[in-house]
Amino acid sequence: MKVTILSTIVLGLALSTAASAQDSNPTTPPAQGQGGGQRGGGRGWGAGMGRGIMGTVTEVTADHYTVKTEAGEAYTIHFSANTRIVKQPSRPAGQPTQGAGGQGAQRTPPEPIKATDIKVGDAILASGEVDANAKSVGAVMVMQVDPERARLMREAQANYGKTWMLGIVSAIDGVKVTINGALDSAPHTFVADENTTFRKRRDPVTLADIQVGDTVRVEGAWKNGAFLATTVQSMGPSPMSNPAAPQSGSTPPPPPHQ
Repeated sequence: MKVTILSTIVLGLALSTAASAQDSNPTTPPAQGQGGGQRGGGRGWGAGMGRGIMGTVTEVTADHYTVKTEAGEAYTIHFSANTRIVKQPSRPAGQPTQGAGGQGAQRTPPEPIKATDIKVGDAILASGEVDANAKSVGAVMVMQVDPERARLMREAQANYGKTWMLGIVSAIDGVKVTINGALDSAPHTFVADENTTFRKRRDPVTLADIQVGDTVRVEGAWKNGAFLATTVQSMGPSPMSNPAAPQSGSTPPPPPHQ
């Protein structure tokens, strides 16, 4: 579903904070303080992988927002006193943006805000339980997105499968690695060569250290009919991985057509 795409891109943006990105099932965050402020911490946006949407606010009420997604669909974002409502830090002018997925160098934590601080015209990300039939989200977190970062996320969406990939490793066959795409739940294959850089969190590793079930973010480009990885960043085993997934040595499907 297209509605899950941009929330998953946030996981790609958050790979620099791998601990938060490994949570696949968000728990109810702490209750908001007086005036809608947030007491205590909360899990990162990686926790909402594939379970949320991004859109432009078209209506604000006391208990929900209405947003229009990039696909042109209207969704209702339901929130309560237990919903964590935050503002994404703006990206300072001149700050470099790392990676095709838009992963930036800014690591300032989100700032708690009031529900009423979100206005019509704002871009927001809502993470929680998505009901595609009812076109609604029961939000555990709502983030007001900085306009520049919203633009970068949309660019990242357009470039998914072209310059970067994100997903869970399902098969490894020599230098070929197949992942289950986080954005589309479809198989994607990339290949590595002697110039490919591998990292596991912050540590340099090799292809041999990548395992079936790992969540990886890959940057690269299509060359001679295959997606050639320049960098592969692993966050280790994903709680969402399937223990029955094919093991190393199984043959992955061919690369998707572009």
